[in-house]
Amino acid sequence: MSTPALAHELPWQDKRWWWLLSPAIPWIFTASMWTAVCTGVWWCMLLAPLIIHVLLPLLDRVFGEDFSNPPESAVAQLDGDFFYRALVWAYVPVQLIGTVLGAWMAVTQPLPWMGYAALVFTVGAINGVGIGTAHELGHKKENLDRWLSKIALAPSAYGHFFVEHNRGHHKRVATPEDPASARMGESFWAFLPRSVWGSLQSAWALEQDRLNNQGQSVWHPQNHNLQAWALTLLLFGALCGWLGWMALPFLLLQAVYAISMLEVVNYVEHYGLLRQRDASGRYVRCEPEHSWNSNHLVENLLLYQLQRHSDHHAHPSRRYQALRHFESAPQLPAGYATMITVAYLPPLWFGWMDRRVMAHYGGDLGLVNVQASARRRLMQRWG
Repeated sequence: MSTPALAHELPWQDKRWWWLLSPAIPWIFTASMWTAVCTGVWWCMLLAPLIIHVLLPLLDRVFGEDFSNPPESAVAQLDGDFFYRALVWAYVPVQLIGTVLGAWMAVTQPLPWMGYAALVFTVGAINGVGIGTAHELGHKKENLDRWLSKIALAPSAYGHFFVEHNRGHHKRVATPEDPASARMGESFWAFLPRSVWGSLQSAWALEQDRLNNQGQSVWHPQNHNLQAWALTLLLFGALCGWLGWMALPFLLLQAVYAISMLEVVNYVEHYGLLRQRDASGRYVRCEPEHSWNSNHLVENLLLYQLQRHSDHHAHPSRRYQALRHFESAPQLPAGYATMITVAYLPPLWFGWMDRRVMAHYGGDLGLVNVQASARRRLMQRWG
């Protein structure tokens, strides 16, 4: 098997202290909430959507892309450096503080409906990015990291992601069988319910098979889905016990927004890409070419380098600080903040991305993961 070509050799410098930006997100958003409490000015909480949809796209344009890769001689030191693990852990307690503060504000503060909506978006954004943090933690073998992953998923009530992403999505990625791989011609709004429901079904089936093979019931306490969901019930139950039942609608609304943030990123990451079958009829091994990649510097520093998704899928155990750019990986035209904003608007998305999918496959629609209901339209457009 040939090894995918790495990027041309470019000077690399460890961005050690710049990685502090990743756990800074919940601090910044939580500070905007506390400012609203102290000043009575609810629009302070518009900071979250402004940062996500306006400031980050601007910063990506200003600071551009970084195509450099860490040399292999530095990878062992990077992997073993406790500093990088601690940075991921640091997100979780502040995420929980932001969630608790948001629930308290929703129940006790006299917010207009617009302020309430801004609060939902702010806390939902903290926990949506928190799912990305759980993603990084959930791939690790250490028990502490894996339990912190489940805790980070508790506020979004999406604990089964811990199972489905690692054992389902990574196995089926860039195939029609994967609910979290978007198909060309499929809008985000069609993808969202398919991915949510399909991922839930897959996670339950995966745990059922695992436990049955061990001679245990799917309802056994060792079911990772049940463990993660129990943490959500514990968190939501404790907050409702403290603040009353009016905390529950807020908690559910912010969870819905957090889930939608994860799923729109899922939509972007593999849109239209397809692993081909080999001579035996099995899908080929996942390579960097099966995930959309982005080297936009600012957002990679804010998202534990989640945007270097091509290397992550090809080498899932590789830690975020050592992920690489590959020449064979298809490149997004912008960072995730820009891409998710465009994904909400299907005509703009199709106009921007379909031609890139076709360029990646040399104009051959037969190599593309296509939405069945859109095939006729795409055939007319691309032949």
